[in-house]
Amino acid sequence: MKYSLLLLTFVVFSSFSFSSAASAIKTGGDTTTNKQGANAFSQPATNLPMSERIDFSVGNSFFRNPWVSSPASTDARDGLGPLFNTNGCQNCHIKDGRGHLPQEGDQNAVSLLIRLSIPAITNAQKKQLIMTGNIPEPIYGGQLQDFALSGEKPEGRIVVDYEYHTETFKDGHAVTLRKPIISIQDLNYGEMDPDTEMSARIAPPMIGLGLLESIPDSTLLAIAVVQEDAGKGVSGRPNYVWDVEKAKTVIGRFGWKAGQPSLMQQNAAAFNGDLGLTSTLFPEENCSASQDLCERLPNGGEPEVSEKILNFVEFYSQHLAVPMRRNIDDPRVIEGEALFLGAGCASCHQSSLKTGERKDRPALSDQIIHPYTDLLLHDMGEGLADNRGEFIANGREWRTAPLWGIGYTEEVNGHTEYLHDGRARNELEAILWHGGEAQASKQAVLGFNTQQREALIAFLKSL
Repeated sequence: MKYSLLLLTFVVFSSFSFSSAASAIKTGGDTTTNKQGANAFSQPATNLPMSERIDFSVGNSFFRNPWVSSPASTDARDGLGPLFNTNGCQNCHIKDGRGHLPQEGDQNAVSLLIRLSIPAITNAQKKQLIMTGNIPEPIYGGQLQDFALSGEKPEGRIVVDYEYHTETFKDGHAVTLRKPIISIQDLNYGEMDPDTEMSARIAPPMIGLGLLESIPDSTLLAIAVVQEDAGKGVSGRPNYVWDVEKAKTVIGRFGWKAGQPSLMQQNAAAFNGDLGLTSTLFPEENCSASQDLCERLPNGGEPEVSEKILNFVEFYSQHLAVPMRRNIDDPRVIEGEALFLGAGCASCHQSSLKTGERKDRPALSDQIIHPYTDLLLHDMGEGLADNRGEFIANGREWRTAPLWGIGYTEEVNGHTEYLHDGRARNELEAILWHGGEAQASKQAVLGFNTQQREALIAFLKSL
């Protein structure tokens, strides 16, 4: 009876949200900022008291400023590498926003990383999946590090080529889509396993993450039940991942396949994999047995990222505000929202959710928010498949990406590259890559004429 009541409440709340609250300006509830321009993604939650903004600023400094190699006079920020992808979080999450594929003339793939794994074959490997989600490549680990400290060799060089195909609308309008084809050249530590699985990932925006972390598990489970019961071919499911601190399996929320359970673990994993920094959550250096750099070179202490720094960075990442919606009274935006709903996009891109009560994070508590995500995994079809699993997510499944703030991408980051590997060069291309459970919605959009396409994009840019 209690669970049935929860579902009923969810359905009623969703029905209300799609009609009125979906057009709310305060996308992030009381945390919403009215800041616009290049720094729109870098603001503290508006309802964060001044007494706590110092913690936000300290966390920002460790997120923004570069880390250095050891030994160094900056002992709170040393220990970089010796293998790494970047020397600072902001290099990938540019202005707390979105990464991108390498541009013409770029020497390195900063803000793009390549996940690596091999299939789980043995019983021991299959058992390991419970705690690691996949089996790292034996020499190069879970991701390729294309930088190394001075005098040392990086693992390899990322090369991006493209293949193209065309999607055509009912009215004859044609759109050329690109798909990045990744290869690794100049491997410095031996050949990769011939069965290596690779998946390119760009850094996602940082806004509103603390709000997403604060949505109760029960809400996500209820959404999954409602989708399944609707019988429309949409049936999201949560990823179940290993929580290092709790030493148990929990619902995943963060990352392109919802492979991390919390911002604390997401941040610690990024420090370890991206910057080569150890912490209490990930105390091992990111060198394999075939790489002696971590043994030869000095480190920045054990751990290199202290508990205090982890807490500051967690607080910062939890309280980055979502910017307000714009142009909600524009007739094209209103028409575009109706088309968005009519095409069934809101089945996964849930417009309205409510955070739970968090006594330690009052600014994030009991907020009605409009993230346009359900945080669930969905089969997105073969076109988007990376054929690489992550915990229970398979190679065709991806977490529904939040859409809030998407209209600010160009002014914050200077580009409009979307999806997990940045293949989509604008919002329309991103829509046309949808398949699998979203195939019916894509087909509906392919029936739109010029005016309807422009209205749909105007709505997305209003978010």
